[in-house]
Amino acid sequence: MTPRFTTPPPLAVYVHLPWCVRKCPYCDFNSHALKDVLDETRYVDALMADLDAELPRVWGRTVESVFIGGGTPSLFSPGAVRRLLAGLHARLRVAPGAEVTLEANPGAADAARFRGYVEAGVTRLSVGVQSLDDGLLARIGRIHDAAAARDAVTAALVSGAERVNVDLMFALPGQTRAQSRADVAAALALGVAHVSFYQLTLEPNTAFHRDPPPLPCADDAAAMQEDGIAALAGAGLTRYEVSAYAKPGARCRHNLNYWRFGDYLGIGAGAHGKITLASEGVVTRSVKQRHPQRFVEAALAGDAALRRDAVVSTSLPFEFMLNALRLTDGFEADLFRDCTGLPLDAIAATVARARDDGLLGSDPGHIVPTALGQRFLDDLVARFLPA
Repeated sequence: MTPRFTTPPPLAVYVHLPWCVRKCPYCDFNSHALKDVLDETRYVDALMADLDAELPRVWGRTVESVFIGGGTPSLFSPGAVRRLLAGLHARLRVAPGAEVTLEANPGAADAARFRGYVEAGVTRLSVGVQSLDDGLLARIGRIHDAAAARDAVTAALVSGAERVNVDLMFALPGQTRAQSRADVAAALALGVAHVSFYQLTLEPNTAFHRDPPPLPCADDAAAMQEDGIAALAGAGLTRYEVSAYAKPGARCRHNLNYWRFGDYLGIGAGAHGKITLASEGVVTRSVKQRHPQRFVEAALAGDAALRRDAVVSTSLPFEFMLNALRLTDGFEADLFRDCTGLPLDAIAATVARARDDGLLGSDPGHIVPTALGQRFLDDLVARFLPA
């Protein structure tokens, strides 16, 4: 079945800045410990060259959001971020009021930097706190302590940014349920309107996977999650995705685009992208060279793509559901057709069986996981795998 699109889905841009002060033992992102002086100018030059090579795939389309992730983007100066954003605006049609997020870590940012990022065009700051307990922070290899984390969030809140997110993990090595509750309470006391609250998992190719620390059992981890959801809801932060909680008006528009199977242009070392070529009836995915130096050299030479593939149409239902079913309020059924180019008939039988099993709600025009579906989300999504 060949996808047919009337228009491509909304477009976002993801920019990857791959360096950190130190690699955390649980991190499986494409991040590299900074060993020498950071050559911001050359890397931004490479980002612009990478973007230039991608432009023919998105001519005329409007960018709804930009996300600068890492790594630790706050290692880059406000001047470098200003040049990066100016380059994006010069080459792309960026929507007025577009959300522009920059990730920052305590210990690698201060009040002056936050103000500089906002003046450069950043509208949303995401602070990687992870915990507000000194002992737990030491166990997961973070470079900051709880005081530095609180200072960073406070500085972000007064920087002029429109919105601030805090990343917070639970089920950390040796963490008790009481400590998890205290972490959530401490984060809420800072006054943020968005929290990403997620469980530590041992990912392959990480130090923790090679030498696992003692983690809370599954029952304790589930109890920590339930405690956190209740505390966040009590403070007015509604769960709108598996690990995202926000007050009204504070949801992350960039991440919502991912979960609604929108397009995103990925530039930078190891960046992933998804672009719909509507006129050709094809959804494509790309990955850039992972190592920073190889990326810079390849981008400046004209093509930093490590891989660029068309998504097989039979895989589109699974890829769509892998994202969209993470949303607690689900999605309008027509979104599937609009973003995959496939008719609803392609998923109708699977959706009907999932409804019969109590995993999806009964509204025919709206597909939403029930409480049972949220609990067994992996099993629900797996039903959409191609035969």
